[in-house]
Amino acid sequence: MQNLPTKIEVRGGRVHNLKNIDVDIPLHKFVAISGVSGSGKSSLAMGILYEEGSRRYLDALSTYTRRRIKLGNQADVTSVKHIPSALALRQRPTIPYERATVGTMSEVLNVLRLIFSRLGSPVCPNGHRISPSLDIAQAMSRSEENMGKITCPICQVKFAVPSAEEFSFNSTGACLKCGGTGKIRQLDESKLIADENLTIADGAVAAWSLPGRNFMPSVAEHAGVRIHIPYKDLTDKEKDFVLNGPEQKFKMDFLSGTGRVFHDFNTLYENAHQAVLKSAQTSKSERSQKRISEFFSYQTCPVCHGSRLKPELLKQLAGGLNIDQVSHLQLGELHSWQDKLQSELADNMHKMARSLFAEFDDNLQPLLDLGLDYLTLARNGNTLSTGELQRIQLARTLRTETTGVLYVLDEPSIGLHPANVSGLIKILRRLVAQGNSLVVVDHNVDLIAAADEIIEIGPSSGENGGRILAQGSPSQIAANKDSLIAPYLNGNADLIVRQHIKEINNEKISFEVKNYFNLKDVTTQIPVNQLTGVTGFSGAGKTSLILDSLVAAIQNKKKGLSLPKQVTSFSSPINNVVSVDASPVGKNLRSTVATYTSIMDNLRKLYAGQSQAKEHHYTPTYFSYNNKQGACPTCNGTGIVTLDIQFLPDMQQTCPTCHGERYKKEIKAIKWNGYSIVDILNLDVRQALPIFEKVPNIERDLKLLQEVGLDYLHLGESTPSLSGGEAQRLKLVTHLSKKQDDTLFVFDEPTIGLHPLDVRVLVQVMQRLLDQGATIIVITHDLNLVINCDYLIDLGPRGGNKGGKIVASGQPDKLIMDNNSLTIRYLKDYWHKFEK
Repeated sequence: MQNLPTKIEVRGGRVHNLKNIDVDIPLHKFVAISGVSGSGKSSLAMGILYEEGSRRYLDALSTYTRRRIKLGNQADVTSVKHIPSALALRQRPTIPYERATVGTMSEVLNVLRLIFSRLGSPVCPNGHRISPSLDIAQAMSRSEENMGKITCPICQVKFAVPSAEEFSFNSTGACLKCGGTGKIRQLDESKLIADENLTIADGAVAAWSLPGRNFMPSVAEHAGVRIHIPYKDLTDKEKDFVLNGPEQKFKMDFLSGTGRVFHDFNTLYENAHQAVLKSAQTSKSERSQKRISEFFSYQTCPVCHGSRLKPELLKQLAGGLNIDQVSHLQLGELHSWQDKLQSELADNMHKMARSLFAEFDDNLQPLLDLGLDYLTLARNGNTLSTGELQRIQLARTLRTETTGVLYVLDEPSIGLHPANVSGLIKILRRLVAQGNSLVVVDHNVDLIAAADEIIEIGPSSGENGGRILAQGSPSQIAANKDSLIAPYLNGNADLIVRQHIKEINNEKISFEVKNYFNLKDVTTQIPVNQLTGVTGFSGAGKTSLILDSLVAAIQNKKKGLSLPKQVTSFSSPINNVVSVDASPVGKNLRSTVATYTSIMDNLRKLYAGQSQAKEHHYTPTYFSYNNKQGACPTCNGTGIVTLDIQFLPDMQQTCPTCHGERYKKEIKAIKWNGYSIVDILNLDVRQALPIFEKVPNIERDLKLLQEVGLDYLHLGESTPSLSGGEAQRLKLVTHLSKKQDDTLFVFDEPTIGLHPLDVRVLVQVMQRLLDQGATIIVITHDLNLVINCDYLIDLGPRGGNKGGKIVASGQPDKLIMDNNSLTIRYLKDYWHKFEK
């Protein structure tokens, strides 16, 4: 029998910055890929292994099927041998639809619906509660005419009990009022008028600022409403016409945007209510819908009270609770409910119950292992963090029990408390034990150390990366002098990047939060001009305390608004707040490093000032690929074209006219110091710095990009493709050149996608902000960052209803001496591991 392959053989990998690499990835093993940001980790993992593994599998499907599936591009690689079909869990999962919940996404709710239909206690039409029995379960398998029908043993009435399908709010069980969303949308009348002190001519009626309604003030004036006095001084009749006036046409002279006058033009009047409601019905663009949604408020459905289900379905109980009540239990509490239900069942039902709950546990346990015990099945999917979404994805993947698949995971440790990493490792090992191959791109040292093999890419970023720096077992890598991760595996790394402030500043931000999710009477103090870390399990209350309460309080104070209702006291010497998260920078490939900074604007002015450009009357507009004057006419400035090949999948390829350079050839012909604007955009920051040393306004931004550790990025690089950590640092560039005495910076998980060495760079950037007077809060699980904080606030002791308290606060070096919170215990062990 021929020996089966034991490794994936990659030869000549050239994706992005990979330097024609040859590498063998072991099959049926847990392989970790390490390296600094921009070194080429994702290029190998996602750009070659996932793209080739998924593309080759999809190539085997029919043309009809492939046309409906987005196919990846062929990777720039000489050959890839022995690669299995590949699945990927990306760093940024798609935000779920509003109807998705933890229950539907994890599929635990599917089994729960089955449990309620088979093991539940229904109520007959005459109000008699019937104990669970085999008769109910057997009724579900009868012929269609009698399916689900049972007879009440008390009043003998025959009725149908709900099936599993009927317990679904995405099917026949949906509440008729809200359609299964649990909420209804209502027009908020208080938002129709922007400011009663303004005149209608100056924009008092917010509803008339919507697209296509800007001429309504003129129509209202024609109808007799005074539009040049404050709205508050109008008569009740005038106000009623503005808000509720009848829809009718008025003959009036109308001035168009081009200056043309239309005489006796039939102009239809829409009052403020109609303007919003009709806009909501007719508007198609996402941007317009977002603007329109500001006029609406969402309230709990008065019929189902947020359960999403028809009220009659809630009469059926299991374990003393209805399905909505069980859906609102925390995942960690479901086993107790399960035990109660099983104890109430008749002996002849135990076999069926064990079978159902075995399926239930198979779905539930991976979620618990991944530290999601604080979530509920009813929690909306679009309220989950990136890390939570990814872990639910991972738990569902494990349930499929596939074999022979290559799993490629990008930063699965995002959002994980150190105590939950062991649970994640357990899940990853189960994937391998099922006969799969696993490649993980991650920076968590414990996760890397748990791998069977480590592949390290480097040594640096961009053009200075893309090579195989080291490969071997964790013990081999720890002993490798060329390895960058080795000092973190063997305990020789220097973790302290900045000098800790010995005395906590007496000037503080103080605030109190009462009764907000799991926060109950929490009083917090944040020292000014120092680096404060906020730690704790997922669901402990970090976001509620900092982003929802403190950030909102500072923003409201600046706007002159009342405090958020949960903030009962607030005192702050700081009036500005900048929230820096890991969301993508820009919405599409037109957003680049140059356009996000002021570099692009300055480049356009620079090139428009050249004598050759002046001869052709080229203004700065001509040097933007987002304007038709400068953009390639074939691809409209995107650099790519999409081909519709009838019965084959759409194909994207480099624009044949501009060859991906985005500009018209006549624009590329304009040179400055021998460089066209295309040449400049193809440079990385390191290459551009010496070229612009005598152009201060561009050199300044380039130096700031270098300072935040992004000097390996090309000026024309698409910003939405940047990692979370890269996106955060790019957002900081605009703040580094200003005094920040009156500003609080809040970083939410700032080390996403960052190697421990990148964390050092981030801390140095934060020190630069501190030197300029800023106050900084970081919400983080990263112990490398926590160790460098001046002050810590640890929330817990766990998540959900077991969290919401401040379990530790103070200076890190003092906390590890006498505090026993779980976070501090991990911090203490990590600290001592690297003690010199």
